[in-house]
Amino acid sequence: MKKTVISVLLSSLLVAPAVAQDTLTYPDTKKIDKTHTYHGEEVPDPYFWLEDDRSKETEAWVKAENEVTDAYLDKIAFRPALKKRIKELMNYERVSAPSKHGDYQYFFKNDGLQNHSVLYRVPVSKPDAEPEVFLDPNTFSADGTTGLTDIEFSEDGTLAAYLITEGGSDWRKAIVIDTATKKQLETPLEDVKFSGLAWRGNHGFYYSSYDNPDKADGSQLSSKTHEHKLMYHVLGTPQSEDKLVFGGSDRPTRYVGGHVTEDQRFLVVTAAQNTSGSQLFIKDLNLPNGDFIQIQDDYMATAEIIHNERSKFFMLTNIDAPNYRVVSFELSDPAQAGWEDIIPETSNVLSAASGGGKLFGTYLVDAKTEVKQFDTEGKLERQVDLPGIGTASGFSAKEYDEELYFSFTSFTDPSTIYKYDIDSGKTTLHRRPKVDFNPDDYVTEQVFFNSKDGTRIPMFIVYKKGMEKNGKNPTDLYSYGGFNISLKPSFSSVRIAWLEAGGIFAMPNIRGGGEYGEKWHLAGTQLNKQNVFDDFAAAAEYLKKNNYTSTPYLAISGRSNGGLLVGATMTQKPDISQVALPGVGVLDMLRYHTFTAGAGWAADYGTADDSPEMFQYLKGYSPYHNLKPGTEYPATLVTTADHDDRVVPAHSFKFAARLQEYHKGENPVLIRIETKAGHGSVSTEQVIDYWADVYAFVWQNMGVTPTFPE
Repeated sequence: MKKTVISVLLSSLLVAPAVAQDTLTYPDTKKIDKTHTYHGEEVPDPYFWLEDDRSKETEAWVKAENEVTDAYLDKIAFRPALKKRIKELMNYERVSAPSKHGDYQYFFKNDGLQNHSVLYRVPVSKPDAEPEVFLDPNTFSADGTTGLTDIEFSEDGTLAAYLITEGGSDWRKAIVIDTATKKQLETPLEDVKFSGLAWRGNHGFYYSSYDNPDKADGSQLSSKTHEHKLMYHVLGTPQSEDKLVFGGSDRPTRYVGGHVTEDQRFLVVTAAQNTSGSQLFIKDLNLPNGDFIQIQDDYMATAEIIHNERSKFFMLTNIDAPNYRVVSFELSDPAQAGWEDIIPETSNVLSAASGGGKLFGTYLVDAKTEVKQFDTEGKLERQVDLPGIGTASGFSAKEYDEELYFSFTSFTDPSTIYKYDIDSGKTTLHRRPKVDFNPDDYVTEQVFFNSKDGTRIPMFIVYKKGMEKNGKNPTDLYSYGGFNISLKPSFSSVRIAWLEAGGIFAMPNIRGGGEYGEKWHLAGTQLNKQNVFDDFAAAAEYLKKNNYTSTPYLAISGRSNGGLLVGATMTQKPDISQVALPGVGVLDMLRYHTFTAGAGWAADYGTADDSPEMFQYLKGYSPYHNLKPGTEYPATLVTTADHDDRVVPAHSFKFAARLQEYHKGENPVLIRIETKAGHGSVSTEQVIDYWADVYAFVWQNMGVTPTFPE
């Protein structure tokens, strides 16, 4: 039975009965006799049929599950007020840092509730002129589900190429326009995926592409993709004549990408077998018949060109430096033995960029940002003054720029734009958004706790001032733990709705991420993956032990690899929390590499095909395979989307079906399937609906009714 809250809660919370669970009837999901054989062992997969995203049966199942979920959510009395408050908090003007291209300065602006930010421009010669709409993605589709994902200008600013996504898919179309007239110049390029855009003068541009599985009677949204190719498109010619520059059949599982140096002389190509680390190649474009010069060949290492002075290159790398360093080399002598340290490795993780002829090193110090400016000889010129403890980004500019713009954000500070004078180091406020809340009402702590093996883990905890540590505070414990990705303080207006109603947000920086360099990352990969789940569970215990919350008021949440984190944690420790929120999760660890680009995740996970040992390890924590009959699981809202072709919805479909079959108890176990969305929501409207549903589900299953400012 659900525990009834009888003690006095925070002033913003009221006791509420849960929705009657006996009204829930889950769809009758059929099971089939299907097995997969790994190293001589047969593994049942009774919900295998849900992998077919094009079948009428799967379509009907999705409709039936959404009907059950919608009916449940519709009965939560406070959900309309929650949605209204989220909408109010999101309704503030958001403006990006400006960038100069040709005769204009461009910036994005969202008036508040627009589905997409609009790209504006003003003449460089008339910075106070009325901004002109250059590109409005809100006009791309009637329902707001077509969005702009990237735009790149030619060096002189007279041409632009931009990428659009339709329904949230990772597949893109590339559209070229004349910036003077804003007219489209040619038929859009198709089959663009995991791609940037890199102009070579005004002649054409480089992009990355796969062959579309739909054209070979496969599924564009779920079929395995391979043979990633870097292509060159000559403006005004048909796409069928585009030239293969790098990649293709020689290494079918690689991700390839390219960019052109600012001086337009060199093409820099990365070739990755996984999501972090890549081989690096450079080609002198002044030598039409010249070869690519390989700079480094270790797929597991990172090497990124950040600047060049003619044939002298500056590179950020973790080769012989797990926390990264900046080195220089001459293209005529690229061997590692000739690399010169410019910014040496330190105890803190480094990222770097260039601007105005200077180098900027951004350091993660216990997941918080510090920035230092160096000359190209490596001499420290200054530490950049930042507004506080948080995350700063954007320290890059063109070679001859005299200023740059950077953003600063924290858990309670919306992204604020500052102008930085590169010569003097003077920082001035450029634009600060106005949000309907007072950041001084909130506290951000950073604590440290020990994981199961004694490893010291940092965690941010955010809450409203005056909160009593009585173990009864609704808490969202969120993390990721993978792919060398660092979780840093950032602002979310949606999260404010959770905090102002008395909720706690806790974010531990667990292993598998990049917060403490490559060693930290590797400690959460392959046969070390259990460390990630142990770190997360230890974070939950810290919060309980120190009376921030308790099990009836704890929700565990994560998305993508974080969805795996939640799925593995709730199957290993079903009593760890009251609520579980696995979002767009990797939940079938035996088959993930057979979908779309999943094979590229093998460096982090390993695959069931690798060895009997790896198969057994993956099977030992795979969420789909570790659900147990007759087990009481937390109230669970699985979330996914019909156009997620990164972590295909089949993961969530199969997990939810088996969870509903095996779960014993009164907690609801539901799946919410977004339509016309991908690995994340496409439009502002979708974002509002999503979080209203998620937070309503959490509070409802904690027996708590939030109240919001009038």
